[in-house]
Amino acid sequence: MPNDTEVYRQYVIDEFLEDYQTRRVSRRDTLKLLAGVTGSLSVAGVLMAACAPAAPAPTAAPAPTTPAAPPTATARPANTPVPDDQKVAATDPAIKAETITFKNGADTITAYLARPAAGNGPFPAVMECHENRGLSPYNQDVTRRLAKSGYVGLALDLLSREGGTAKNDFNAIPGMLTTAGVPRHVSDFKAAFEYLQAQPFVNKDKVGMLGFCFGGGVTLSTILQVPGIKAAVPFYGPVPGDLSNAKNIGAAVFGVYGELDNNVNPRMPELQKALTEAGKTFQSKIYPGAPHAFHNDLNENGDRYNAVQAKQAWTDAMAWFDKYLKA
Repeated sequence: MPNDTEVYRQYVIDEFLEDYQTRRVSRRDTLKLLAGVTGSLSVAGVLMAACAPAAPAPTAAPAPTTPAAPPTATARPANTPVPDDQKVAATDPAIKAETITFKNGADTITAYLARPAAGNGPFPAVMECHENRGLSPYNQDVTRRLAKSGYVGLALDLLSREGGTAKNDFNAIPGMLTTAGVPRHVSDFKAAFEYLQAQPFVNKDKVGMLGFCFGGGVTLSTILQVPGIKAAVPFYGPVPGDLSNAKNIGAAVFGVYGELDNNVNPRMPELQKALTEAGKTFQSKIYPGAPHAFHNDLNENGDRYNAVQAKQAWTDAMAWFDKYLKA
């Protein structure tokens, strides 16, 4: 049975190959991404050769065109955020947002924390796990949305030991995260859970977890080992390799899936079966016409954002947390 690190590595590889086939990501960037995850340029080349994008369909009497310049790598895609009435500014007077640190053994972990500005709580809390591109402005905005809704939001930077997301090459980050391994990431969230337990403004019995893509998988792996987490919402996350520990889950789980996500969806019934047989609360919803990563309005995973379904999924996620963390 493959371990979680192997499962999530294959998940990331499949995602990048799909992006390459659908021309969301250039050949140059895909090669770099895959080499970072597999550890080999030659292996990356073989994988890409096996699934090259289909040639565009020919058109009648095409007009002469000037060849496009080859794509160039950038530190981070210059995507323009899509307007969204759910966004919460860092200066919003209803919240307090800051970068904090806490210890996991000898290591210092950096995280972005946001909480309601009014009152001292205690408030329910939701930990957040980012995608395979690290802690981004999108994740920070999600954390502020949680605070605006009455929660303490805590988004970890899983590259804290490597200097943090912002200090690393954008296309190298997925390889760094997969190389670090899922056990390290779960350990960091265990430490984050303990950090929240020690904060006077947190309701210690009402802590949940939220994750996107790779982070959705880490969310599932974490609740398998931290029974104190009471609610979890994995957004289109890969399913852990070993679900035999499902009986230890203390969280009510709501899974968010895009209808067009052929990478993640096939194993969703396996997750549902394991949690149902273990007597756990599990619901899932497939959002019509939505691809993988459809909630990310920075489009860091290619042109995938679906404004209508993103808004609905967030409404559903918050209703789930309200039911299991605020009741």
